[in-house]
Amino acid sequence: MRFNTVFFLLILSCFCLALAQTSYDDCCLKYVKKLGRNVQRHAAEYRWQVPDGGCNIPAVIFTMRRGREFCTDPREKWVAELMKKIDGKGKKGKVGGF
Repeated sequence: MRFNTVFFLLILSCFCLALAQTSYDDCCLKYVKKLGRNVQRHAAEYRWQVPDGGCNIPAVIFTMRRGREFCTDPREKWVAELMKKIDGKGKKGKVGGF
């Protein structure tokens, strides 16, 4: 009887850990300090990450033409300038999480 209880708790804890790990896949956990001018030219769109749930920091996520993403600090001046450039091209940023 004791073995069954320990086995059940072990399986249950492994299952809970597996579910908890998937919640952080789409969150930015740190910022890119600077994007070079050549990289900034390839920015196609951006979206906001709001700090809720597993996402602990506010971020602006830039998506490049080929799909690569960079997480940036929304308080940086160059981030605001790049967002204005993208908005000027007619591609609006998306508000909200993922």
